[in-house]
Amino acid sequence: NILIDGNSTAALVGHSGAGKSTLINLMPRFYDPKKGEIFIDGQNIRDVTLTSLRKNISLVSQDIILFDDTVRANVAYANLNASEEEIKKACEFAAATDFIENLPQSYNTVIGENGVRLSGGQKQRISIARAILKDSPIILLDEATSSLDAESEEKVQNAIRNLTKNKTTLVIAHRLSTIV
Repeated sequence: NILIDGNSTAALVGHSGAGKSTLINLMPRFYDPKKGEIFIDGQNIRDVTLTSLRKNISLVSQDIILFDDTVRANVAYANLNASEEEIKKACEFAAATDFIENLPQSYNTVIGENGVRLSGGQKQRISIARAILKDSPIILLDEATSSLDAESEEKVQNAIRNLTKNKTTLVIAHRLSTIV
């Protein structure tokens, strides 16, 4: 049994293949457990709608899914009713504003399928901005900084601190130093 208190951060550290990412993928019900149950606030996640469950969870992983669309559209995917101000504020909290404003058309720059025109750190910050804009109470971080250089990792770590403030957060990493 694993119990995580609300508004706290818990970490799972272990070697590849230990099942850390599997646990993360069970939370939003990308698939269901063969044995056991998962409860959030005393409710079995199988007893709530997928829409309701996923509305309350943000996932930031090493495998970021971005669309062949503008920066704005990729961030706003988390909240299609977001105002321009809300999108820009989320990007600011995600430490993404500087690089976005230096793109050829700023927020209107098309980033290519899966963000092919962006660096790993830039993609991570777009993903974090999306999660900030979604403003869900549960944050799942799966190796969110594993492929970054030191400078990008520092910016992303600061963005993650903004994202996880006053949220229930589950962090997955191979190394304890990443968690610390």
